Amino acid sequence: MRRLLIAGSIFALSLPLVACDNVTTQNSTASAGKAQWTDGNLRQLREAIDHRARHGLDHLNFDAKDNGPEAQTEVALRYAAALAHGDSDPTKLYDVYTVARPNPDLRAGLAKAMAENKLSDWLESLAPQSDEYRALSKAYLALTRQAEAPAAAIPATSKAIEPGQSDGRMPAIARQLVASDYLDKGQAGGERYREPMVQAVKRMQQDFGIKPDGSIGTQALEILNLSDADRARAIAVAMERTRWLDRTPPATRIDVNLAAARLSYWRDGKLANVRKVVVGEPDTETPQLGSPIYRLVANPTWTVPRSIERKEIAGKGAAYLRRNNMVRKDGWIVQQPGPKNSLGLVKFDMKNEHQIYLHDTPAKQLFAQVQRQRSHGCVRVEDAEGFAAMLAQDAGIVDEWNKARATGKESFVPLPREIPVRMLYQTVLFDDQGEPVVRADPYGWNDRISVALGFKAGSGARLRGAGSDIGP
Repeated sequence: MRRLLIAGSIFALSLPLVACDNVTTQNSTASAGKAQWTDGNLRQLREAIDHRARHGLDHLNFDAKDNGPEAQTEVALRYAAALAHGDSDPTKLYDVYTVARPNPDLRAGLAKAMAENKLSDWLESLAPQSDEYRALSKAYLALTRQAEAPAAAIPATSKAIEPGQSDGRMPAIARQLVASDYLDKGQAGGERYREPMVQAVKRMQQDFGIKPDGSIGTQALEILNLSDADRARAIAVAMERTRWLDRTPPATRIDVNLAAARLSYWRDGKLANVRKVVVGEPDTETPQLGSPIYRLVANPTWTVPRSIERKEIAGKGAAYLRRNNMVRKDGWIVQQPGPKNSLGLVKFDMKNEHQIYLHDTPAKQLFAQVQRQRSHGCVRVEDAEGFAAMLAQDAGIVDEWNKARATGKESFVPLPREIPVRMLYQTVLFDDQGEPVVRADPYGWNDRISVALGFKAGSGARLRGAGSDIGP
């Protein structure tokens, strides 16, 4: 499936498949609810599990402990759960995960499906039904049909590719630079390593802590290059993450993809706006939260968290505080409102115990970066003033919002209806043709899922923290 564009680190992959064909009990009198395990139900269960590769679950063992009806029921329920809300539990894989998850009554569903002899249909209905999930499934199956341990798409050689040289690998390298947003599509083409590509490679090298000399050697190729097996692993993880999510999310909501540093605003079930964001850098990652915006804040003040005060401000004198419009209040450092405030001119207050929210920023230059994992954990929104105006318009509070902004003082404007926000982490996006695009895993958060799915952990390049500024 060479059409898949990739940008990320190389991961190891184990490929042994686990057969699951020991379901042989027939005409059992035991039941799931009131339904019995008939020959037909057993056959449908076995066939569904045999085709689990469609969901990237082929590295997991769903064998029954024995041939008894209770064991078959537990296998059916475990496989149903894997399809309905993932085989892994994100609340156990991550310190913080509060995004809403599906919670169907699987025992009741299993009993009904068995009674109606529709077990196969019921199991398939539990998985996500979106076009994106189907595209992931199709791509995964195509990749796993390739030979085991296939060669990398861009093979490394003993000599690096230097600026100005011609090399047959350049078109593939250019495609992957485009896929990862380092290179404009119009700048790709030909086998000569030209200046626009050199600058793109240097930006990528800098993001990942490699000497930014533009030389395409082993380390640069490691960031760019994934084998078919590596891509399959990333797509299996993407399917699992998708299964974690509610099948019917709120029609009006905000989704923030932390891996891609992008915000999507959905209005009444339709995508209304997409914009760049800056999210937490490695070591101060933005957590995966489900948390609503309940009010807009004009001209916000910023109370500096103790952690940032200790790491960024400790030892700096009164002149530093004055220069940054900061004062001490009740033992805390507070930055006063204004365009230089670290929250900018707009804050989107959210309800969560982790003090995570969306906000403006004076550091506009960060939005021009490709890897925008650069904050202390909160989410900085590109053109936050324009985004706030959009939300105010949709909420019918334009007058109140404009009056609040005009005061020049910190002012709060409640939203008539809270807007749900989901902080997600998805390293597979989709191009204009709907094909999966495997991108970087900046936090290295895919590894723990891939291990839970039966793959081996990866050990590739990771994004380097930049420590850009003191902002949240």
